[in-house]
Amino acid sequence: MNRMTHPRFELMTPAGVAAALERIKVMDGTVGAFACMLDEAAARRELERLQGPLAGLPIGVKDIFDTADVPTGYGSPIYSDGRAAKTDAAMVGAIRRAGGLVIGKTTTTEFAYLNPTATLNPNAPGRTPGGSSAGSAAAVAAGMIPFAIGSQTGGSVIRPASYCGVAGFKPSFGMLPTAGLKCFSWSLDTVGLFARSVGELAWFAQAVSGHALAVTQASHPWVVGVPQDYPWGEASPSARHAVDVACAALEAAGAQVRRIQLPSWVGDVHRAHDVIQGYEAWRALAREIENHPAALSPILHDYLRTARGIAAPDYEAAQGVAARARAQCAGWFEDFDVVLTPGAPDEAPQGYGSTGASTFNRAWTLLGLPCLSVPGVRGLSGCPMGVQLTGGPGADLACLQAGHFLGNLLAADAASRRTAP
Repeated sequence: MNRMTHPRFELMTPAGVAAALERIKVMDGTVGAFACMLDEAAARRELERLQGPLAGLPIGVKDIFDTADVPTGYGSPIYSDGRAAKTDAAMVGAIRRAGGLVIGKTTTTEFAYLNPTATLNPNAPGRTPGGSSAGSAAAVAAGMIPFAIGSQTGGSVIRPASYCGVAGFKPSFGMLPTAGLKCFSWSLDTVGLFARSVGELAWFAQAVSGHALAVTQASHPWVVGVPQDYPWGEASPSARHAVDVACAALEAAGAQVRRIQLPSWVGDVHRAHDVIQGYEAWRALAREIENHPAALSPILHDYLRTARGIAAPDYEAAQGVAARARAQCAGWFEDFDVVLTPGAPDEAPQGYGSTGASTFNRAWTLLGLPCLSVPGVRGLSGCPMGVQLTGGPGADLACLQAGHFLGNLLAADAASRRTAP
């Protein structure tokens, strides 16, 4: 096994695998982040043949990615027969080639839509962990695993990362493969990653993608654009507080914070997202809605029936809006390195009836831009409230570097507050 792993993590051994499985079993009895686990014998066999930078580290995989060794259920009773897929999703193959041990499937909302899972938020008791990548965010937040993968069609990586207080990365559209992921919207579905910190997340992203994404604390005169308002609605006091804390930390460290107005096409893209997602979801889940309508949750069933009415000309017009906006992105980002916004409208909603709103994420997802949820701030109620950095077209490394810079500032600030008399 290639022993060049991350310095923060120990090389995984057979005894370590057994300990990891036992730890997850105990902790997950409370959190409910896993849909199923690899058994110890299979994990030991897998560990023997793994090579690569991840060196056998346990990875959680959202249960909408096909896996050949553990069941895939897509968060739906339609597929609750306990069967494994006949092959691995391409992203699962990338994890294995990088030496990662796929230790289990993390919970997902039904087909990665809005019907909540039973997963709890380990860092915000009594509040949702978000969705749809609920299990991946919660498992990392609880310390059960160092890394996990999820997916984002609207805000399903950034939002749960914000709610659970971990780092979440939605890379540029197409950087990570979606083959073998249960499709909801082929124009929007994007593979995302979770870790405890941005630095570890960037290292994980490099290991599974092959792109040079690992970051250092190199100095850079960061210019950060901060919108004055948003076309999709107001940020809550907690969300504004999180942005203010991040801006203050950046300015104190010498970064330039530039107040900006979002161009009109950002609002246009936000509205186009709904049309594109609905048109494609109705087609992607045709078998389920036609053959198993009673097995769908009411929220998904009603959504798909409504989406059926989206006409092809409306879909084509929405795709045209997206294409024109993407063409304008590069020029817009000439004045700043990243855009700083809340990762979600507020702290995680209380209760478990909702996974929260993706309003602060949808436009960037449709534009295909790299987005990063940076942890380290708490809202006015004391729960995690992440901030979102969005980079320009193809600027994944710069987005991660800026997030690493900001994350270290926020961590240092939090540590100083804990030790203050």
